[in-house]
Formats: sequence, structure tokens, C-alpha cells
Amino acid sequence: MIRFALPLLAVAAMASPAMAADVQIQAQGPVVELSVSEVVKARPDIANVGSGVSTLAPTAVAAMQQNAKAMDAVIARIKALGIAKDDIQTAGINLSAQYDYDQAARKQVFRGYQASNTVNVTLRDVAKVGQVLDALVAAGATDINGPVLAIDDETTAKAQARKAAMERARTQALEYAKLAGYADIRLLDISESINIGRPMMLEKAVAADAIMNTSTPVEPGLVGTGVNVTVTYEMVR
Repeated sequence: MIRFALPLLAVAAMASPAMAADVQIQAQGPVVELSVSEVVKARPDIANVGSGVSTLAPTAVAAMQQNAKAMDAVIARIKALGIAKDDIQTAGINLSAQYDYDQAARKQVFRGYQASNTVNVTLRDVAKVGQVLDALVAAGATDINGPVLAIDDETTAKAQARKAAMERARTQALEYAKLAGYADIRLLDISESINIGRPMMLEKAVAADAIMNTSTPVEPGLVGTGVNVTVTYEMVR
């Protein structure tokens, strides 16, 4: 986004952590506003996976009891893989009646209650994601969501993206200033918003009888993290 404005520019500045004040900056020349996005890509070092169990039984009590037993086995397997307790979090528990539609009778036919329980797991060894997924299915997991690959600490990547965005913004603003007959620019305002470039979660259901002899392949690739910076410069002689 490129916008030219009149010489008088009003910007908001923080006076203290408790209050904000409006500061009037008098610009002698025209101003140019640029919005620049930069994304830095890096190897992911964590993977988030959803793992759970769905069970069907004639009664609600039976469905929940069967589900609890199966889920206990899955969680025990997760912990046995060396995953820390803080990296395991219950994502949802659901119980609902299930029906089939009888075409001949033209009515819903009750077939039981379905109970489901899912946990979100953070894996800190991306190379072993496929092995972990296979182990969870072998332990009784019937639902797998993910993986979502990410960078655990994005501080360095964001700093690199921020530096690149500011350098590009200044270069572009200076180019516009010179095209307009001005010699230099003066920074007036900066604002930033986060640009998340992570891939979306791939959702799929895995049946327990679909376990292969080989480990599930997972290619980590690269994930991106970045910022969007909006800067305003005054053109000066």
C-alpha cells in the first residue's frame, strides 16, 4: 500500500504504560506511507498432533467407559514415548447419539452412542513424528489430526523479518522521494502486525487396522514466520 498525504501528520505515541497521548508531528514536506511484509523461513523444530479415540456402544455409559479405557492406553503410550506431561493437553470430549436413516421406513433408526476424546500433543523431535503417529495408532488411537509443524521460539526469525521489512521500506520510500524531487526522507511513524506463515493442519482419520509395516512418512520442509510493517516517512530536501 502506498499513500501520499498532506504535510501535517498526526500520530499516536505512548506517553506511559498507563496512558497514551496524541502527538502532532509537523512535516514540512509531503509524506509517503508504505506497508511492507517480510517472511523468514526456517526448519521447524516442533510438531503439534491431535490424537484420540472414538467408540460406539448401545448406551451412553458403556460408550464413555469403553472410551475411557481406550484413551487411558493411548495416553499411557504417549507418556511412554518420553513426551512431557506439560506437552499433553485434552482438546475435547464428546458424547452424542448416532442414527441411521432407514430408506424403506423413512425414519431415523437409533444405532448407539458415540464417545470421543482427543488430546493435543507437542512433539519436540520432528524426525520422529511418523514413528510417534504409528505408535499411537498401535496403542488404540482411531483419530489423528495433524501434524502442524512450527518453530517453537520465533524471536530470531521475527527479528530477521523485521530488519528486512524496515530496510525494504526505507529503500522504497527513498526511491519515491527522489522520483518526486526530494533528496532524503525522515521517519515519522512505525506500526507492526504479525504475519503467520505456518501451514494449516492436515486433518485425517486413521483406522487401527490400517497400520503399515513402514513408518508413516512426514516431510518437515520449511515453515515461515514474519511481520507486516507500516511506516510513514516525510520527504525532505
